Amino acid sequence: MNKKTTTTIALCILCAIFTLNSCKNSDKKVDEKTGEKEIEKTVYASDVIPFFDDWKLVLGNGANVGIANNFEDKDFFYTANDSDGDWVVFKAPNAGSTHGTSNNTRTELAQTKKWYPKTANDKLTATLKVMNVSSTGDARVAASHAVVVGQIHSADKHENEPLKIFYKKFPGHTKGSVFWHYEINTEGEDNSGRWDYSSAVWGNDFSVVGETADTYPEEPKDGIALGEAFSYEVEVKDGIMTLNFTSEGHETKTFTKNLLVSEYTTKADIPEQTQKLFVPIGQDGVERKDAYAGEGCFFKLGAYNQTNGKSPEVNKNWCSGAETHGGDIEKQYADGNYAEVWFKTGSISVSENAVSNDGYFNKNDNVK
Repeated sequence: MNKKTTTTIALCILCAIFTLNSCKNSDKKVDEKTGEKEIEKTVYASDVIPFFDDWKLVLGNGANVGIANNFEDKDFFYTANDSDGDWVVFKAPNAGSTHGTSNNTRTELAQTKKWYPKTANDKLTATLKVMNVSSTGDARVAASHAVVVGQIHSADKHENEPLKIFYKKFPGHTKGSVFWHYEINTEGEDNSGRWDYSSAVWGNDFSVVGETADTYPEEPKDGIALGEAFSYEVEVKDGIMTLNFTSEGHETKTFTKNLLVSEYTTKADIPEQTQKLFVPIGQDGVERKDAYAGEGCFFKLGAYNQTNGKSPEVNKNWCSGAETHGGDIEKQYADGNYAEVWFKTGSISVSENAVSNDGYFNKNDNVK
């Protein structure tokens, strides 16, 4: 073997070693204290908030991935870090595959057990900040530019929702509104007349909308900005739902609602807000006298995007006519047509009377 060949072989070996080391280095970070290289580990949502044994996770593409310990999906569910530490990110586009009978996408946790309001002693808490709501949508539609960040859902009969916690912010505004909804548990077999009643926490309630498709009401003075943290606590005990909302620099708000006795059993009981929003589109039902008594209920938490691409002509309260790019998620994310919510903390207390919620999951997405 001549000298030239030997030199060439040696150079090839050195290049191979350098390339191999470079590949290894890309998977490592340097410990500042020891100077040693370490394998960089993924921080999972279950590392940040260790309560995922109590939930199943639905993604913004309609898939239910089950219990989400040591799980991430870079499109919908992952972790992020800022000056306040680690957060769990829930992200949902304006359009994609939806879950159950909903028109809207969600990346959301659903409780694996259900409990009955009369015997309940169950609690959900969370600290979060909303980072984005849809950049488009008809301003006359109450659900435009909104996301639901926490729920109580019925697992039985109509599967209605005694609680939805909303955040909503119009384009061009610095501050948005936090409000909560009670949906009636409609009397009878026909649920088409169901409606929500909205209560403001900070800012406006659901009923404050634009005069035209692209004009907006006055910005709320006591609202919550994108990226501003707030907390909620939801407790159901002996049939009474108690809600507490806190945020630094804002007045703490507390609400109570009886889930066993209805306030809306006759047409005369329908409140003025509902008369304006829902009655004109035929949603004028009444509630059964015992409200949600006898129905299994469960908590939900995450980003349930309330903005969609359906025409407002279908339903002027819930169909936003927003941009969806034909369901192309990458394009929706690129121009702000999505909801994104970061959770810092969360906890759930489950009573001894809670039972399996498998029936709900099997019915809606065949996940056991």
